[in-house]
Amino acid sequence: MNVDVKQIESVVRKAITRTLKENTFSSLGLGIFSDMDDAIEAASKAQGSLISMNFSKRSKLIDAMRAEMLKEENISLISQMAVDETRMGRYDHKLIKNRLAIEKTPGVEDLRAECWSGDGGLTLLEFSPFGVIGAITPTTNPSETIICNSIGMIASGNSVVFSPHPRAKNTSLKTVEILNKAIIEAGGPRNLVTTITRPSLEAVEAMMKHPKIEMLVATGGPGVVKAVLSSGKKAIGAGAGNPPAVVDETADIEKAAVDIINGCSFDNNLPCIAEKEVIVVESVADYLIFNMKQHGAYEIKDEDTIKELMKVVLNDNGNPSGEFMGKSPAYILDKIGIKVDENILVIIVEVDKDHPFVVKELMMPILPIVRVENFDKAVEVAVEVEHGNRHTAIMHSKNVDNLSRLAKEIQTTIFVKNGPSYAGIGVGGEGYSTFTIAGPTGEGLTSAKSFTRKRRCTLMGGLFIK
Repeated sequence: MNVDVKQIESVVRKAITRTLKENTFSSLGLGIFSDMDDAIEAASKAQGSLISMNFSKRSKLIDAMRAEMLKEENISLISQMAVDETRMGRYDHKLIKNRLAIEKTPGVEDLRAECWSGDGGLTLLEFSPFGVIGAITPTTNPSETIICNSIGMIASGNSVVFSPHPRAKNTSLKTVEILNKAIIEAGGPRNLVTTITRPSLEAVEAMMKHPKIEMLVATGGPGVVKAVLSSGKKAIGAGAGNPPAVVDETADIEKAAVDIINGCSFDNNLPCIAEKEVIVVESVADYLIFNMKQHGAYEIKDEDTIKELMKVVLNDNGNPSGEFMGKSPAYILDKIGIKVDENILVIIVEVDKDHPFVVKELMMPILPIVRVENFDKAVEVAVEVEHGNRHTAIMHSKNVDNLSRLAKEIQTTIFVKNGPSYAGIGVGGEGYSTFTIAGPTGEGLTSAKSFTRKRRCTLMGGLFIK
């Protein structure tokens, strides 16, 4: 069968345009409500039905969610919607991220019980649901976070109410619709996943205060994490990062250059795990930069041009301008009169460790490079510029002692050795995936068991047969 790719793209684009023009969603029966209280009440009722289902049935719901989201028309739609609505990132990379969330987020298999048996009998440690979870999702990974959280939270017996970022509203609502469709068709209850038509700060506050919300999960910047931690409820916070990539003199420099460019440029640097600055030992710095330029980096060396770039991408307060987050290097460079083609993946500039490009998490494909005299200094600078976020760090080295030392001193949730940053969430690397990386509250890469209460059940004097 011949497939007309342009025709398919045209159909998808028309569907997206139609969806983005809508101010509200009319299909309120698919988890979407106009009022936050109604969304929470519906999710609470649905959770009551979910906990009466056995693991086998719950697993079938998760399988149905994965299958529905993986349909080409759905995964393509939400990936393109995210780019068009937020005006950030790349369609091809959104596809990768959505597929990752669908396929590699753990389900019910994550909830393995623990037990102890001995002369005193048997003690069983089980993982039980909280009930209704309130989840705040970002503009950078809107559909990915909703998919990932929905799978993990439903697998663990919870329902979830999402308060999405307003700038990713339609993408988020469409994702919720698709998930609910899959759940209902698989025989599950309506409204296990809910949200509201008009996300707002007032809606977030109402969600956090509602008595039926037992747990809060926030994926975003320090402000939203602080808010949920101040709520008085059980909270998981997935906050900001500023991941350094350290390169020492023993590294495979050619490979390191490719890995760093690939990781930094992924979805135009939107992921919080992506390389945000490079700290390289002096003796190999020039060769690293040379190899970066061979693999998609555009270097700006002129100080005046660097200052001009700063004026464009930083606002009056010295913080990253939202207009340029997730934009391509070509788009950014065009604003300072430099024309490049789309083969340029990253803009590199050599600066000192106190430069705003190093200190601030830009979330743009602008990669500052800091040259240091030795590995001791590299560790010191990496720890400093990571700001204690304990999020992600990357290192390229063949020296096991050096790798171990940085890992111990920087104490990040994710530490990637000799690979691109995205290996840390399962893209090419081993392990499951998540889009809620809870550094501030310590859960790390969240999974189904992160959204559970630990319950101990003890039977004295029985079932010990050793």
